[in-house]
Amino acid sequence: MPAPHHYASRNLERILQDSSLEQKIAELRPRLPETELLPPSISTDRSYREEEVAARRLFLKEQGVAVEQLAGQGKEIFPTELRGNIENFIGFAKTPVGVIGPLRINGSNAHGDFYVPLATTEATLVASYNRGAKIVSQAGGVTALCLTEAVLRSPCFIFDNLIDAGHFLAWVLPRFDTLQGIISQTSRYCRIEDLKTALLGKEVYLIFEFTTGDAAGQNMVTLATEAICRDLLEKAPVKPRHFFLEANLSGDKKASMLAFTFARGKKVVAEASIPRELIRKHLRAEPADLVRYWQVAIVGGIQSGSIGVHGHYANALAALFIACGQDVACVSEAATGLTRLDVTSAGDLYLSVSLPNLIVGTIGGGTAMPTARECLQMMDCCGAGKARKFAEICAATVLAGELSLIGAITAGEYGQAHALFGRKTRGPDRNRHE
Repeated sequence: MPAPHHYASRNLERILQDSSLEQKIAELRPRLPETELLPPSISTDRSYREEEVAARRLFLKEQGVAVEQLAGQGKEIFPTELRGNIENFIGFAKTPVGVIGPLRINGSNAHGDFYVPLATTEATLVASYNRGAKIVSQAGGVTALCLTEAVLRSPCFIFDNLIDAGHFLAWVLPRFDTLQGIISQTSRYCRIEDLKTALLGKEVYLIFEFTTGDAAGQNMVTLATEAICRDLLEKAPVKPRHFFLEANLSGDKKASMLAFTFARGKKVVAEASIPRELIRKHLRAEPADLVRYWQVAIVGGIQSGSIGVHGHYANALAALFIACGQDVACVSEAATGLTRLDVTSAGDLYLSVSLPNLIVGTIGGGTAMPTARECLQMMDCCGAGKARKFAEICAATVLAGELSLIGAITAGEYGQAHALFGRKTRGPDRNRHE
């Protein structure tokens, strides 16, 4: 997943911001609980009694986390407030939300201890991620870096022949520096970063790469690209026969090698080094056992033809996206990536995840929904200036889930866990209204 030189330099500036390189390196180092205490953990009591649910809500309130909307005690959402979010509205699909944490993150943007909301109906998921969060936090936390970011659109122009197509492309390329002026008429936040081209016979594909501030930006780049294309069509010395605003080369809402190789959305990498004693205590395995399983899984992933190889990125991302008002369809591309395991020279476990396609935002779209806003506020990720922070939290959560899943499979507890958490049972904790 390489980055061009100008991308790497620009993103280094974004990572450092007003800090020196030495200050930023210090921020990214693990923070062990022995020297910086962790906040209290969310209750792992498996009871579903009303008093236990109320106790969890009270616990979060005492930590400064509001959950009134999630608890169904907030203001009513009127249909008129949903304009721009949905058509043919009839009601709401309710998905339960659980919380994991604290998850300690030492990121370039996300730096602290976080309670993370996960919306899911898949039993064992929240418990597993909570276990992973506990282990990595006791090890000093997850180091996370949001590196590159770009949202793509790829229009196509069709000509009569290669000569006309080449003429058009030769005319377009020198105009790159004028495109931002056109984009500014559609958005204050959209910025064009790069233009890639593909000439296939008589077809010209233009791949525009934008940054979109703290919005996920799918609609923003669509409007910007349309404005650019209309300007090109009006002024071009040779006119195309046909023009399509999106020609399926951007990787939008699908796993693609283009996005995996470069970046679409925010590219985030995260890592943790976990002492052998913690692996043995919580996962009942040795670091070398986890690495051995990972090696088998890499070979299995290659045989399956997967784009990237990992355990289950989609579980964390779908749960976070639903809870936090993201475009859930983008999980199809966001869940491509690589998980890496190794044994350190000290015999500890090294674990990293790389996610090159995190299409996330903290303004616009579904982030304005009351429960989504509450979930984002839980992590201090609501509003402008928070998108890169949210992306790093996503990556750290993914890492916690990879650790727990790999540990469960390695220790032979994967099936047991699903039998324990995943079966509906009758008893005093069963919904009294059933």
